[in-house]
Amino acid sequence: MVAVEKLLGGVSRFQKDVYPQHQELFERLAMGQRPDALFITCADSRIDPCLLTQTKPGDLFICRVIGNVVPPYPDAIGGVSATIEYAVGVLRVPTVIVCGHTDCGVMRGALNPDALAAYPNVTAWLGYTKLGVREPKPSPELLLELTELNVTHQLDNLRTHPAVAARLAEGDLTLQGWVYHIGPGAVTVYDEGSARFQEPTASLP
Repeated sequence: MVAVEKLLGGVSRFQKDVYPQHQELFERLAMGQRPDALFITCADSRIDPCLLTQTKPGDLFICRVIGNVVPPYPDAIGGVSATIEYAVGVLRVPTVIVCGHTDCGVMRGALNPDALAAYPNVTAWLGYTKLGVREPKPSPELLLELTELNVTHQLDNLRTHPAVAARLAEGDLTLQGWVYHIGPGAVTVYDEGSARFQEPTASLP
């Protein structure tokens, strides 16, 4: 109950201190949304997409699922596929970002599936990473390499979804792959030209 009380206390502070400062924004959002991007990332509790990108409510349409996995269409029609279809086809977001992160438990699990034998749904889901490597005690370097590989693989899967493929054909949708480095709070972005993850080059406003 302590955790629930902590959360309810946060709601109370939000209503008392935060909402009044942004009332106009919330009232406008109550009438609809036009997010700038679909942000697909891991359910890991250490990632806060809005804090990381310094965005406000209404800016991001967020899909959170362990391993930031995007099953290829139509292998696993479900919540992730529906979210992609709605964001890209209905809301027509201009950008889709797949964001992995360092120290990802899903990468560790994919490397050592025997340790997850008691969790068949998790094991089946990790099959979509298709890493093809087994290493019970991976080094941080290997984990980062596989995290990056997983992000690019999910971008490939994303392109199989009809709504995404149609928008890409129209030329008005951008796909990006990110890795969030938790310790230093940094982000690297996949560059298709060099096939490497690099520091972003966007200038500060």
